[in-house]
Amino acid sequence: MNVTKSGYRVFSANSTAACTELAKKITERLGVELGKSVVFQASNRETRVDVKESVRGQTIFIIQTIPRDVNTAIMELLVMAYALKTSCAKNIIGVIPYFPYSKQCKMRKRGSIVCKLLASMLAKAGLTHIITMDLHQKEVQGFFSFPVDNLRASPFLLQYIQEEIPDYRNAIIVAKSPSAAKRAQSYAERLRLGLAVMHGEAQCAESDMADGRHSPPCVRNPTGHPGLELPSGKQQAPFPGIELPMMMAKEKPPITVVGDVGGRIAIIVDDIIDDVEDFVAAAEILKERGAYKIYIMATHGLLSADAPRLIEESAIDEVVVTNTVPHEVQKLQCPKIKTVDVSMILAEAIRRINNGESMAYLFRNITVDD
Repeated sequence: MNVTKSGYRVFSANSTAACTELAKKITERLGVELGKSVVFQASNRETRVDVKESVRGQTIFIIQTIPRDVNTAIMELLVMAYALKTSCAKNIIGVIPYFPYSKQCKMRKRGSIVCKLLASMLAKAGLTHIITMDLHQKEVQGFFSFPVDNLRASPFLLQYIQEEIPDYRNAIIVAKSPSAAKRAQSYAERLRLGLAVMHGEAQCAESDMADGRHSPPCVRNPTGHPGLELPSGKQQAPFPGIELPMMMAKEKPPITVVGDVGGRIAIIVDDIIDDVEDFVAAAEILKERGAYKIYIMATHGLLSADAPRLIEESAIDEVVVTNTVPHEVQKLQCPKIKTVDVSMILAEAIRRINNGESMAYLFRNITVDD
């Protein structure tokens, strides 16, 4: 039975077997069994949860890994949390190694901040605490009305570099874009290696479309302002003395590499690797600049669509990700994909939270930029 002397239990909210592997590793390290529950999709695709044991007055940890079917996984977590709440669980703590929708944390023109919406839904469902890993933006923690522990995978990835990459002292840490420079600099300083930054890649930065204020029309209208149009279709004359400045169109420069990668091992670091076209393009540029081996290190390996095939056919030598997201199928398709297990730090976080111990030990030597 999944009862410990401290009175906590661990459940998995996933309905697919592949997504429960991380939960099994965590419970093995904790020396407990997964709670008895059934999570399934009904014939009409509704999510149903049946908790098979009493949780009254207990502290419950729900481990939820996010597969490709993100929305189903979210509903499973919400329904599981609400079922435990209505079953009188004392505390409900979500262990969500990869937090979905974390990239949608800024207003994009007439869009919405979906990450904040999800945070509100989790609180309403009954969660009182969340353990996650490497949020895409650390400011996301401000969306929650309860505590969030944002763990880091960098110690495990740094250990992999030191132990599994031959001659890593001849490596250089590469930031795929200027926005990733801080993370790359943190890795470079810890490994005592050089730093290179790529600039000019053909993609829109998140800050380019932060909100509607950054997207005014590029042409100045001398007779009127498009926002001052009357219902009849006629334009109102501009206010006296008001002259809107001309907005110049942005032009991305050619891709350049700031830093010498010739004759070196290039290690690109990032938090998420999903669509890999940008990584493949970066690898080709680094090869042209003289790098003889190229590694990619990322916390969350979503590896969507044709990512395994593109990686296999590219100049990339190895892609190293953690097991926050299940990717066994992608590994079968591409032997270049390697996995680092982070169940140890997640299990320790659960143990410390349940025992009321400080979490500072898990953040030792961790900087804000990791």
